[in-house]
Amino acid sequence: MSERRQRIHELVLALLAQQSAMELLDGDGNGLPSADPGGWIERNRRIVQRYQALVRSAMTLDALIDQEVSSGAGNL
Repeated sequence: MSERRQRIHELVLALLAQQSAMELLDGDGNGLPSADPGGWIERNRRIVQRYQALVRSAMTLDALIDQEVSSGAGNL
């Protein structure tokens, strides 16, 4: 795994640790009272979007840190 990818992975894990409760994907609607396939597909879509937002946040943080280090601001 590349150094940058490892840093992003660690940032994602740190961001996940800050979440109070992260939901897991549901394959058959067990978590929903009506077990409506449309409902659990929509719920899974929202969960995936939250995870994608965490990954984008980690990538942005990594880029900002890299920018600060390369500009010399990180060497104070």
